[in-house]
Amino acid sequence: MAIGPDDVRHIAALARLAVPESQLPGLVAQLNGILSHMDALAQVKTKGVIATEGVGDAAMPLRSDIGPPIPLARPIEAFAPQTRDGFLLVPRLATHESAGDDESIE
Repeated sequence: MAIGPDDVRHIAALARLAVPESQLPGLVAQLNGILSHMDALAQVKTKGVIATEGVGDAAMPLRSDIGPPIPLARPIEAFAPQTRDGFLLVPRLATHESAGDDESIE
């Protein structure tokens, strides 16, 4: 399958790109080069080839998140003005509705 200048103009119109006429021959050559590489890859015999592990939907298995927590160099209270039960309390954003008199997220 070969690409021509009309195909490049059509693709450019779909992508809403302005392609100068002077660049059309170069783009046609590049796209035809890509398609010839794809044709070469399509001819490779892959029957009986073992699938690559860790690629695709299966991906890499996740390890268990075990072990003691890493101790902090400073107490958690040193990181924010307010904390509760080991969590940092932060002021509510002005763009969000008020949750009452308390301006912290709960």
